[in-house]
Amino acid sequence: MALFVFFFAIPTLQALQYAVTDWDGYSADFNDVGADNFTRVLTGDSLFRNALINNLKFLLVVVLLQTLMSLVLALALLRNTRVSVLLRALYFFPTILSSVSVAFIWKFVYDPSFGLANGVLGGLAAVPRLFGLNVADPAVNYLGNDAVAIYWVALAQCWAHIGQMMVVFVAGLQQVPKEFYEAAAIDGAGALSRFRHITVPQIVPSLTIVVAYTTIQSFKAFDLILGMSGIPPKQSLDILSTRIYTSYANSQYGYAAAESLVFMLLIALITVLQRRGLAALGREGRG
Repeated sequence: MALFVFFFAIPTLQALQYAVTDWDGYSADFNDVGADNFTRVLTGDSLFRNALINNLKFLLVVVLLQTLMSLVLALALLRNTRVSVLLRALYFFPTILSSVSVAFIWKFVYDPSFGLANGVLGGLAAVPRLFGLNVADPAVNYLGNDAVAIYWVALAQCWAHIGQMMVVFVAGLQQVPKEFYEAAAIDGAGALSRFRHITVPQIVPSLTIVVAYTTIQSFKAFDLILGMSGIPPKQSLDILSTRIYTSYANSQYGYAAAESLVFMLLIALITVLQRRGLAALGREGRG
């Protein structure tokens, strides 16, 4: 309880105190602006709205892709064979890298001039040219295309954490009693039916951890975004954490505090909705 008060309650109340002022972070004098900062955040700030939309896109891609891919890997590598253990270690390796290192690696991969991604596309395009077919240069400026740049950064985020989530699923899958599958097989249940009615309900706790952790990491992708976009990030890659950072950097401490509180409430709301949805999924599967 003391830790909750010291690390959460007191900072939150302090942020609320600043959020109703125009404090610049340095001056001893500041004015009380009431709810103006919150009104601006919720209705009048196009930059905050853009960052919110980008963050929701990022969140959707990361949660869906990372959860599905890590679950597929966990199912494929569930047996404790030497090959499975080795592959688990390889998939887990990116997790130990810092976000800055991940950003550096993927910025190189996406480089439009000499990046690995365009190198692969160029190699594929060379095949039809061997047969005399005229194929246009397939080079893509991944991070330069504002319409899809956030999705390519989301892919880097998935690569960095998929191994960690795979381990969570492996641990959950190993706890499912084999007798359940044997009984279902005797009753004539197919693989899809066993997965839906046995596997999914039994791994709901693991699924809850994965979805919650992935959601939090999606909102905390501050260093990955800055590493791949620069400071300040361009609008197509601006997310809520970088938008709040920019407000602080511009000495808008009162407004940044209001943004932070709205950000915190948004995360809490999404987490509650996810937990209810996963709980309903577990009940449906058991039914």
